[in-house]
Amino acid sequence: MSELRQTRLEKAQALKDLGQCPYALRFDRSHYTASLQVDHEDLENGQERHVTVSVAGRVMSRRVMGKLAFFTLSDETGNIQLYIEKASLDNATSQVNGKGQFAQLTELVDSGDWIGVKGTLRRTDRGELSVKVQLWQMLSKSLQPLPDKWHGLVDVEKRYRQRYIDLIVSPTSRETFRKRALLVSAIRRFLDDRGFLEIETPVLQSEAGGAEARPFVTHHNTLDLPLYLRIATELHLKRLVVGGFERVYELGRIFRNEGISTKHNPEFTSVEIYQAFTDYNDMMVLTEQLISSVCLQVCGSTKICYQGAEIDLSPPWRRASMQELVKDATGIDFNDSSLNAVKAASSLIQAGLEAPTQANSVGRLLNEAFEQAVEPNLIQPTFVVDYPIEISPLARPHRSKPGMVERFELFISGREMANAFSELIDPIDQRERLELQQERKISGDLEAHGVDEDFINALEVGMPPTGGLGIGIDRLVMLLTDSPSIRDVIAFPLLRPELKTQP
Repeated sequence: MSELRQTRLEKAQALKDLGQCPYALRFDRSHYTASLQVDHEDLENGQERHVTVSVAGRVMSRRVMGKLAFFTLSDETGNIQLYIEKASLDNATSQVNGKGQFAQLTELVDSGDWIGVKGTLRRTDRGELSVKVQLWQMLSKSLQPLPDKWHGLVDVEKRYRQRYIDLIVSPTSRETFRKRALLVSAIRRFLDDRGFLEIETPVLQSEAGGAEARPFVTHHNTLDLPLYLRIATELHLKRLVVGGFERVYELGRIFRNEGISTKHNPEFTSVEIYQAFTDYNDMMVLTEQLISSVCLQVCGSTKICYQGAEIDLSPPWRRASMQELVKDATGIDFNDSSLNAVKAASSLIQAGLEAPTQANSVGRLLNEAFEQAVEPNLIQPTFVVDYPIEISPLARPHRSKPGMVERFELFISGREMANAFSELIDPIDQRERLELQQERKISGDLEAHGVDEDFINALEVGMPPTGGLGIGIDRLVMLLTDSPSIRDVIAFPLLRPELKTQP
C-alpha cells in the first residue's frame, strides 16, 4: 500500500471519528458552478453578495495560508473558488472533539475529494468569484491522488485505460465526449424529423453479413448454436423495408474481429439508413444535409479545422468517379476495355504502387490503385462514385457502366466517412453474388460470408427500389473534435491487458 493511500485512509477514519461519514448518501445542491459565474458576473472585486448557495464537486487544488484557504471546486459545468476563512467558518459551526471546522476542512480534505459546501458569494480583490464557505460536507473521500495539475495525464496509454482520470484532469477530453453525445442526438433528431424510424436489429446473428469483415464468434448454450456478433445492421434493416417500413435506420454498435489502428477499433458505432424509392444520388444529398447540419449544431459552423487543415463542409460536395480519380493520380486508364488483370497489375507496379496477388481482377486492382494513390489525398469532402462490382456484393449494377455498381464512399481528410448504394433488390443477382462470396469463404477468406437464405427469401418476397447509407460515427466525431485517433473518441476502447508485474 502506498504511503499516500495510507494517509488518506487515516483521514477517512478521522472523519468517522468526528462523526462525519466519508461517503455520503446525498447532497442538496442549489447551483452549478457555471450558472453562478454567469448570474453573478456583475459582482465587483472585493464585494460580497449575501445570497446563500450550495455547490458540490471535486476539489482540484488547495492552498492553505494560515487562517485563510482557497480551494478550487470542479463540477460537470466548470470551476469555482472556495474562499475559506477560519474566523467565519469556525464561528458558524461548533467544534467537534476540540477541532474547529476550518481545521477539519483544511487538514482532512485532499485534492480529488468530493465535497459539498454552503455559503455566500464573494469576488476577491483579484477578480475571482468565490463561495465564502459557511458549512461543508465530505461527499466521497478519494484514496488515490490526482495527476500533477501542470503535467496532467501524459501517459497516452493510461488515458485510455483509466478514462475516468483523463476526464477529471482534461477539459479537452470532457468536451470531446460532450460533443459526441450532442452529435448522436443531432443525427437522431435529423432523421426523426424527416420521418425515419429507428428500429433495433439483432446483435447476435446466426449468419454474419452486410459487409466484408471477420466476425466475432460466440455460442448459445441452451440452443447449442454458434452465433456471430453483427458486422453490420444492413441485412435486417433491408428486411424491414421489405416488410413495408419505407424509412428506417439504426444507430448502434458494430463488432468486427479486425486489427486496431488510429482509424479502427473492433467495437465501433455506425448509423445505417434506408429509404425506399431512392437511389445513391438521393443518398448523396441526404449525406450532405445530415453531416453539414450536425456539424453546424455541434461546432457552430460548417468550416472546421482538422489536424491543421481547414475543411469546408458546406454543400454541395465534390463528386468524382473512382476511375477518373485514379487516372488523374496515376495515369492508368481503367476505362480502357482492353485492360485485363495482368496488364492492370503491371501498370500499378510501373506507377510505383503495390499489386497484391489477391487483387486478381481489374476491379480489385482499380480499388488497390485508389486506396494507395488517391484516398490519402482526399482532404475536402469528396463523393467517390461508381465502384467495381467485385468489391460491392450488395450494390445494384450501374445503369450505364458495365462491371460497375451504383455506390459511393465519402472521404474527408483522407478517411472513408460514409458508404452508400443503390441497393441490389434482384434476388437472383443477389444469390449469385453471395454464392461467389461463399466460394471465397470456403477457400479460406475470413472476411467473406455465406448465403443468408432468409435474406434472399425476403428479397424474393419483394423489396422496392431503395437507397442505403452507412456513416461511421466514431470517425465523424474524430473529424468534428479534431481528434487524431479513434481511441480519443471512444470512452473505453479495447486495449491489450496490462502485463502483471511480479511482486
